[in-house]
Amino acid sequence: MLFRNRKFLIGFIIIAILVTVAIVSNTLTEPALRRTGSFLPKLPPASGWPLGTDSLGRSVAIQMSEAILKSLLVGLVAATLGTFLGAVIGFTAGYFGGVVDAFLRMLIDVFLAVPSLLFLILIASLVKGVGVLAMAVIIGMFAWASPARQVRAQVLSLKERPFVELARLSGMSGLEIVFRELMPNMLQWLGANFVNAFIAAILAEAGLSLLGLGPQRDMTLGMMIYWALSYGAILQNLWWWWLTPVFGLICLFLSLYLLHLGLDEVSNPRLAGRV
Repeated sequence: MLFRNRKFLIGFIIIAILVTVAIVSNTLTEPALRRTGSFLPKLPPASGWPLGTDSLGRSVAIQMSEAILKSLLVGLVAATLGTFLGAVIGFTAGYFGGVVDAFLRMLIDVFLAVPSLLFLILIASLVKGVGVLAMAVIIGMFAWASPARQVRAQVLSLKERPFVELARLSGMSGLEIVFRELMPNMLQWLGANFVNAFIAAILAEAGLSLLGLGPQRDMTLGMMIYWALSYGAILQNLWWWWLTPVFGLICLFLSLYLLHLGLDEVSNPRLAGRV
């Protein structure tokens, strides 16, 4: 049913092409070509270096193939962590209620009130030699509050439905009701939230990298822009160096946004045709 949605299908095709090209390029690239000085510096796009070279004699195309996969890894880990924590906390607070709900609701409100970007900057600056996975975990730890609140609100409504009451009368435990009765009704929404969190995580990593707080030893799209700006690519008119990662980010955002719209329309048929 998802692939019948035009927006989802277009987004899937775009991201599939990006990932396939990046994987094939990484597989076929010799390790020696990744080193600094492997090419002449500041060369515009040509046959041997299709996206040009930077000031350090590195191929922008080779960097791009690595950066796309690393940025997607950040988004995948952060979105998975944030969505999972948000779902667990939201289901727990919404279904069990009482003191548990009061405590978790207060915790959610605290995290929603705190400016997450400020804490991301603080933590990233304190963690020395942050890598891609560490960056993803840091971002994911601040991505659970919003889905938790929305899941809680949905569960508060769902648990009053007749099918939940029937499950209680049949002797099912609270955890069984959550996993077997409530969660299947939320899977499509959780999928749409996952894609949305994916986009936010990539954007957060790019923002931190532009501040010099990204994974310095790894190449992401944010770090590519950071190094291009640090070496004055704009002032030197090395347009291929900074424009390539910017275009890559635009393509990623476009594909993920289309995936998000498609999932949203499938989970909420009334929205179809309005966007």
